[in-house]
Amino acid sequence: MKTGNADRAFAGSIPHVYERYLVPLIFQPYADDMASRIARREPSRVLEVAAGTGVVTRRLADALPSAVAIVATDVNQPMLDQAMAAGTSRPVEWRRADAMQLPFPDNAFDVVVCQFAAMFFPDKSKAFAEARRVLRPAGCFLFSVWDRIEDNEFADTVTQSLATPFADNPPRFLARIPHGYHDVSTIAADLAGAGFDRLPEFNTLAFRSRAESPRVPAIAYCHGSPLRSEIEAHGPSCLDEATEIAASAIASRFGSGRVDGKIQAQVITIEP
Repeated sequence: MKTGNADRAFAGSIPHVYERYLVPLIFQPYADDMASRIARREPSRVLEVAAGTGVVTRRLADALPSAVAIVATDVNQPMLDQAMAAGTSRPVEWRRADAMQLPFPDNAFDVVVCQFAAMFFPDKSKAFAEARRVLRPAGCFLFSVWDRIEDNEFADTVTQSLATPFADNPPRFLARIPHGYHDVSTIAADLAGAGFDRLPEFNTLAFRSRAESPRVPAIAYCHGSPLRSEIEAHGPSCLDEATEIAASAIASRFGSGRVDGKIQAQVITIEP
């Protein structure tokens, strides 16, 4: 799903934990929404960039007619392997590909979609320019980014809870990367730098993130994302310790039974 150093971080058991815990916790409702937006456009050929473990891919396969070609790519092979293992309701073309160097000709797709990955691209304008290059003139680029971490309550609680026990070098991955690219003027400037002449449309979309217990979001974030690498850098026993700290903080804020927290993102739509 990601590029560069983060690519190496999405390996080992992380793809499985990501799919089992993070996808239903925070990614599924946005995948449902994204697939509906794309279906309304009635495309004939769709490219998904940075598909991760395939949550959007699966919804596209369900929402689009079988005649619509879906090509799903990711630079990270372990994430792509997890996506292919989960499968789709109909055939999808899976390709390993870097978002900043797409192996497709110009004007090849009606829609390019990218859910919650732009934050990871080392050169965002370059990746956006590649999306624009492979789009047909009447096509559309849709992508989403997480809003600021304060509007995403479980991620914010986990981040704050780990600040004190790891005060010498707090694990700030969630705030720095997933929730670090939300300023609309910055995103608009990066799109303009990629050659998009039209103004992007921004839609702020909030959902509720629900889990059976505080431990579920704690495991999701601490074990299912590159936050894990930052935690483990403090010592081999720190992952379990951090997970318990995060679970306790979530329980303190949201209760010890079923938990319910706000998530919020920006969905961006732009045409060439």
